[in-house]
Amino acid sequence: MSKLHFRSLRPCFSARTTGCQRRPNTAATLGRRCFTSGARDKATVGVFTPKAAALFVATGVGLFYYFRHEKQKLLEQRQKELESRSVGRPHVGGPFTLTTHENKSFSDKDLLGKWNFVYFGFTNCPDICPAELDKIGAVLTSLEKDYGSIFQPVFISVDPARDSISQMKTYLDDFHPRIIGLTGDYATVKSTCKAYRVYFSTPPNADPKGDYLVDHSIYVYLMDPNGQFVEAFGQSSTPDEVVERVKKEISEFEKETGRKV
Repeated sequence: MSKLHFRSLRPCFSARTTGCQRRPNTAATLGRRCFTSGARDKATVGVFTPKAAALFVATGVGLFYYFRHEKQKLLEQRQKELESRSVGRPHVGGPFTLTTHENKSFSDKDLLGKWNFVYFGFTNCPDICPAELDKIGAVLTSLEKDYGSIFQPVFISVDPARDSISQMKTYLDDFHPRIIGLTGDYATVKSTCKAYRVYFSTPPNADPKGDYLVDHSIYVYLMDPNGQFVEAFGQSSTPDEVVERVKKEISEFEKETGRKV
């Protein structure tokens, strides 16, 4: 037997060998293929060992709780934003019943279902009140092109001694036709001003024929369709600024309620 033939029949051993498998003869070589027990286990089980399975499950559970936690955080953040829009606002507005320039009763309930612009002034005001009412008219004209008649402008007198129903009617003829003038007795006007945090200097015993000026707060209050205070626009606010802010508030209101009014 030749030396080469002797080597081809030698068993194949290694430190981890437990068995050998004879490979078929080929024209080129004759040999043996050896398998270790570790290789056989790996071929049978693959890479998905019990340890890997446990790690996979733990990772899946961890991701589930992580995303659930993140979702809850987003929900809580949204709720806080909604709460801040109501809780963070000053308490402005309240019950009142006054009389319109058309001699009709008008109360705080009539503010519901509309976006209201509420302004306090008096008909004998030489410049500021006319300018603010003109501003309200310009804002309404702009907004109604996009939203229609979902707005209600209200002018409340802080000079009830001189601002009678007929006086209010004559005065408002020079402004936007939808502005509603409101007046009443001194006590009712005073309580309404207090509810809206409006300062005014008219004394309770003012002379209806007197020639005097009234010092008062100069703000246009924006109230939402639920009768809640939204914003107070000062004398320095331009019509364009008011329009942009109102549009933003309508958009936020629609997101929260699913409606514009």
